[in-house]
Amino acid sequence: MSRVYNFSAGPAVLPEEVLEKAAANMLDYNGCGMSVMEMSHRSPEFQSILDEAEADLRDLMGIPDDYEVLFLQGGDSLLFSTVFMNLATNGKADYVVTGNWSKKAFEQAQILGDAKLLASSADKNFSYVPDVSSLDVREDASFVYICQNETITGTRYPELPDTKGHVLVSDQSSMFLSEPVDVARYGLIHAGVQKNVGPAGVQIVIVRKDLIPDDLPGVPTMLRFRTHADAGSLYDTPNCWGIYVCGLVFKWIKGLGGLEAMAQRNRAKAQLLYDYLDASELFSSNVAPRDRSIMNVPFATGDKDLDAEFVAEAKGARLINLKGHRLVGGMRASIFNAMPPEGVEALVGFMERFERSHRA
Repeated sequence: MSRVYNFSAGPAVLPEEVLEKAAANMLDYNGCGMSVMEMSHRSPEFQSILDEAEADLRDLMGIPDDYEVLFLQGGDSLLFSTVFMNLATNGKADYVVTGNWSKKAFEQAQILGDAKLLASSADKNFSYVPDVSSLDVREDASFVYICQNETITGTRYPELPDTKGHVLVSDQSSMFLSEPVDVARYGLIHAGVQKNVGPAGVQIVIVRKDLIPDDLPGVPTMLRFRTHADAGSLYDTPNCWGIYVCGLVFKWIKGLGGLEAMAQRNRAKAQLLYDYLDASELFSSNVAPRDRSIMNVPFATGDKDLDAEFVAEAKGARLINLKGHRLVGGMRASIFNAMPPEGVEALVGFMERFERSHRA
């Protein structure tokens, strides 16, 4: 049975050659007689896997030596809290809210300390990114937090905010490794890997070393970045299999030409879909054009019953997981790194046929 085109927002599609390689090594990893899922995280075999994954990630992103790379568990929803606990050393941080995920991060920060809302696009259902060129950042704010690509509403920052010299923290979960980034412009980047990089269960944190506190009174050991940095992401048993698959994906991206080549591929896929949406008389996107994500593309017909019909018929055409998030409705195509161009072409072709049949 042939594979479907999977437009899920996460867990999301993975490269077929990565899945094939992981499957080939499932029972016996490189002749060691056992699976990565069975080996000790303290073994030299897994240490090699971890070291190679980190080295490839550093190479892909050009991560400076003064940044730690942490492979963690717990999900981004936990990181909303741990980022504040670790970096808001005076209990103050400023937030820009552009969608559900930055809103959740802001809400967690409000529980833990003094969080200020700098700007928000809630007034138009998060369909745009507010002006961030001159934010009223507090002088004593520990950092400015953004979600650079909002998965649910499909917005992406066209440019980074002016933080007035303050540390920038970015949730990049749904855009991670989709394009080059200048890591030195950030104090911390965090990303759940289940969208662009690997199976669910691994969170990657890239954090400037001088921002990691040596002591955090009252904060549990497992919630301290220092704990994991000092232990090389091996304080406890990590998601060994997840890290292994991430490492395979890093090599896949490098084999395609790195992040600039990946960005070109992703922009071309997104442009194909947006060009169709902009010309369509049936489907539309309500995201401001300059703020459109190239990873997550929400769209709708304006008729809930017709939307449901489209999703059902698309599934029959082996175009899967196109139903929009419950907070937005409509449809959403997540066209992450591993979605082949042919998948977007198949989607646009189906949309064209669906539109013709409903114009008749």
